[in-house]
Amino acid sequence: MTLTLSSLEPFAQGGNRLCFIHPSDKNKVIKVRRPDFSLEEKRRRKGGLKRLRPLSSFDDNLDEYKVMQSIDKSLGDQAYDCIPRCYGFEDTDLGAGLVSDLVRDEDGHVSHTLKQYIWDNGYTKACQKAVEKFAQDWVILRIPSTDLLLHNIVVQLDSQAKIKCLMVIDGLGESKLIPNWLTPESILNKKFKRRIKKLEDRISQLLEERGGDFPGYHGRLLKDSRNEN
Repeated sequence: MTLTLSSLEPFAQGGNRLCFIHPSDKNKVIKVRRPDFSLEEKRRRKGGLKRLRPLSSFDDNLDEYKVMQSIDKSLGDQAYDCIPRCYGFEDTDLGAGLVSDLVRDEDGHVSHTLKQYIWDNGYTKACQKAVEKFAQDWVILRIPSTDLLLHNIVVQLDSQAKIKCLMVIDGLGESKLIPNWLTPESILNKKFKRRIKKLEDRISQLLEERGGDFPGYHGRLLKDSRNEN
């Protein structure tokens, strides 16, 4: 069965993908490549030897799926305190869609990114505590990721609109040059702490920008059910 997404509005958009609420399950998200940005175009924009790589190496969905399989195998259920569970691919009229759990607040609204939460509410004490808890868990679990960007982390709220947890929804995967399992323990620990320090620096930078226009389009929902009432 091919899912029809072209007649629906995505609720979020990244640099390379569109995110839709799954037509058959409101608690899942299905990610597809942006139709206006082909794999050929993505490869063309790369420089040097990267242009010689196969097209499949530029497919974010395929890359994420492989990473999620690896994380599930190495960490199991404990990883899903920090990341959504992935269910593989489904056919859509916009191409192969990668299906994962959609992070929603307990009132049913799609959770906002950490970038939008801080922009709207400031860096409250509750948010600081949630970031500290997330940082501790991330360093312990050592989930492979690129830099932790504010628009790739969502803030899940409980029924009292208090922060329940932070979850990383994108940017997973380790360096292809030196994977975590080949990195000495001491260096690996420093690497993850460095990533947390960069996250804190990004929060500080965002706080300095508050009061103006929301910086960029990354991190703000295109379709927010909170605004439909």
